[in-house]
Amino acid sequence: MELLVLGGTAFLGREIAVQALGRDWSVTCAARGRSGSFPDGVRSVVLDRDAGDGLAPLTDRAWDAVIELARQPGQVRRAVRELTTRHWVFVSTANVYADQATRGQDESGPLLAPLDAEAMTELVQYGPAKVACEELVRDTAGWTIARAGLIVGPGDSSSRLGYWPWRFAHDRTASVLVPDDPDQPVQLIDVRDLAGWLLDCADGAVQGVFNACGSPTTLGEVLDAARSVAGHQGRVLAADRDWLVEHRVNPWMGQRSLPLWLGGDHALWGFQDHRNDRAVTSGLRLRPMVDTLTDTLAWESARGEPRTAGLDDADHDELVQALSADIETRP
Repeated sequence: MELLVLGGTAFLGREIAVQALGRDWSVTCAARGRSGSFPDGVRSVVLDRDAGDGLAPLTDRAWDAVIELARQPGQVRRAVRELTTRHWVFVSTANVYADQATRGQDESGPLLAPLDAEAMTELVQYGPAKVACEELVRDTAGWTIARAGLIVGPGDSSSRLGYWPWRFAHDRTASVLVPDDPDQPVQLIDVRDLAGWLLDCADGAVQGVFNACGSPTTLGEVLDAARSVAGHQGRVLAADRDWLVEHRVNPWMGQRSLPLWLGGDHALWGFQDHRNDRAVTSGLRLRPMVDTLTDTLAWESARGEPRTAGLDDADHDELVQALSADIETRP
């Protein structure tokens, strides 16, 4: 296989490239090179996809497959116009769905209106931009569109999942603050499982749209598994939505947050609960969540840079003390 990965230096793109090399494929990675280093063994091409002739170094051959990770419609438009391949694999997102409240939607769910611009300029345009990219890929002869859910695992610098096993291990005998929302749906897919399945789709020229998501679980089950993996023996303090809002704790990700928590907003529960049976039937294999958590904890424990999600130690200790005091004074 002659595979072109449009990306390949960060998280999913890098995992795709590494696994493709493990299959003895010839792999070319094309990227700006700002998000990380190219994996050893690939043909690396540094380019600017926003330049009019940016793809020129890649037009000298016909590729067996191209895996596209972009979010900018203009970049995808130029790629499908200028590159030659028998099959496109486009990594889209569950953010393309217009209805984020209804649980259990399949690939026929209504989509957002496509972005009417060559580039998104703010994060709120992410879903519409990916819809526009999907439409461009659908105009090619052969394609797979993978609407990925929340991608996790070793190498995930967002720490949306990794914060939890790390926090439970870091405070192994102390109290840990969690959101009191155990029934909230959560849908995770290990980056290694997703990458392997994307390569299978490229190899077999699998045609169609797929929800490339893990099997739905709940926030309570994720936190219980993270605590078990970490060997946590301390107290778990569950704070309700009103208390967390009052104490300026953010949902989902970012600084001063409780990652994975949707802020108690049931109108977003469908975002973390899509049907994935079509992808599973096509060959997507999902490892046990405990394996992902174990490997993620090892990676989080070894990383050197500050986490971009969760509570730092000072904020966490302050909030634990505040909630403990509130609990003691309740009738």
